[in-house]
Amino acid sequence: MATSTAPSNIPGGAVPTEDVVLETGASLMQDFQPTKQLCAHLNAFHTYADEPGRYVETNHYCAHLTEDVRQCILYDGPGPNARLIGIEYMITPKLYATLPSEERKLWHSHVYEVKSGMLVMPGPTAPGVRQAWEAAETQEMKHVIGLYGKVYHLWQTDRGDKLPLGEPKLMMSFTGEGQFDFAKAVGERDARFGVDWKRKKELRRDIDVPQIHPDADSAWKRRNSM
Repeated sequence: MATSTAPSNIPGGAVPTEDVVLETGASLMQDFQPTKQLCAHLNAFHTYADEPGRYVETNHYCAHLTEDVRQCILYDGPGPNARLIGIEYMITPKLYATLPSEERKLWHSHVYEVKSGMLVMPGPTAPGVRQAWEAAETQEMKHVIGLYGKVYHLWQTDRGDKLPLGEPKLMMSFTGEGQFDFAKAVGERDARFGVDWKRKKELRRDIDVPQIHPDADSAWKRRNSM
């Protein structure tokens, strides 16, 4: 449903009342099956493949297509005026292994995101409820840790673009310590969502670490070879 409040950082005024009314009616009559399949909200940080270290906090709203394929819509925030900034596909190792070598270089691993506590599923924070949610989240991380992701961002909000400009940007995940100011960026995110990456890291201590395919995470390998 449309919102009548215009985001302050996007050109144009508030959505006209007529449009709000028409779109409210449409939302009651139409069936939004693709978006109804969204079943998980994840938050993490992506980095530019052509500029490793430059990062964007990203909210993923994801759905399963099959047991081996997931697809996610990416936003710059969790609120009603969030901007759609990109897409991500996630696949299992068995599918990843079937890809040509050059294609595999476009994909990234999720091992560090999971084990470091960076990747979270924002949820309830009330005592009692939080523990149950974290148990479910930790179980989900056991599945995510082995997946490979392919991400393109369309809107470079981190540089202040008011519209999606230029070509889509291939993004990667962070793969180790010292690649960006983790404590600052993730700490500020945690404060907003009421979570704690250190606690997440401890809860995930016993999650097995899969072997990462050598073709994945190519942006960091290129940078380290220079």
